[in-house]
Amino acid sequence: MNNEAPGNRFHGLLGNLGKLTSIRDTELVEQSLLRTLGPLLGVLDTELYRLDESQTVVRVIYSHRSKVVDSDGGARLVERIEEITNPGDLPAEVVALTDNVRLLRRPCTRRQGDQVLIAYPLVGDGDVHGYFLFKRDREVSPNEDTVIRGVLEVFSNYYALLDVSMRDRLTGLFNRQALENSFERLWTAVGRPTSVSAEDDTPGRRGLPSHSYWLAVIDVDHFKRINDTYGHMVGDEILLLVARLMTSIFRSTDLLYRYGGEEFVAIINAETAEIAHNIFERVRLGIAAHHFPRIDSLAVSIGYAAIAPNLLPVEVLSRADRSLYQAKQDGRNRIYDYQELVDTGVFKDVDYAEPEFF
Repeated sequence: MNNEAPGNRFHGLLGNLGKLTSIRDTELVEQSLLRTLGPLLGVLDTELYRLDESQTVVRVIYSHRSKVVDSDGGARLVERIEEITNPGDLPAEVVALTDNVRLLRRPCTRRQGDQVLIAYPLVGDGDVHGYFLFKRDREVSPNEDTVIRGVLEVFSNYYALLDVSMRDRLTGLFNRQALENSFERLWTAVGRPTSVSAEDDTPGRRGLPSHSYWLAVIDVDHFKRINDTYGHMVGDEILLLVARLMTSIFRSTDLLYRYGGEEFVAIINAETAEIAHNIFERVRLGIAAHHFPRIDSLAVSIGYAAIAPNLLPVEVLSRADRSLYQAKQDGRNRIYDYQELVDTGVFKDVDYAEPEFF
């Protein structure tokens, strides 16, 4: 693997696994995996590919280590983590290799000149959820293969446990805790849409400019009346159906959370306010058109606001919530954009307060 003594490598591996399983953030766990396996395998570059339910790559995390010589002549290794969402077209050799990994459900290799591209599957609940890739000048030895498989198994099992803790039990959506945990990363992505040094433990994302992200608060209209009339079991069934409808309408790259009760939060990217409005309108119309059991019809109200790096998350959430409240006051079953309400004089652009859901 490298020139370290086996005992030192084993001690280092245990230490890294201890750090990995002490992290309570799924994306930081992914970074920790790359930091663990890269030095262990003696490679500077490692890659992690994440799949959605349709087996499409939706995120790629790159880890790169390089030697930097300081002005005093001292040398040190600097690591950079780069995360790319919606990667688009992947290199042909990566696609061909990972297709084989997915079909065979085992590691595969592909020679590129004097280098070997090596890919391992990330498996959970019998399905392939991603790939771990690296490149070097030789094949994996049996001992290395055993270590890689073991580390990936620990990672997948721990990742699954973290993912469950961040899910709402009824709907399976991300929960409020997951939203609050994600705010720092999301605002980093908005404010710095390029890769950053891994020393600050915050992933950089190369993606859309800061004005292209939007946060919406979505509320089921007259939900208390449904609970009071038909009971909580029917109410839970309605919430589950609403969650599944929204999941099918929103894109796989959009983030959807159950914030509490009948309230949901969505975070999307869109190039313009008009496109963002159209996305939320599709959600409203899709729910209005659906035939729910026991009730004649169902509607949702939506308030949304643009995300900007100079605004705190709670301020954007408050803006979306104020817009939602205005939609409720004006008759429900409608969508309001915070900025539009400011521009038309309905709202004054004031400092935020704690969001107050209802």
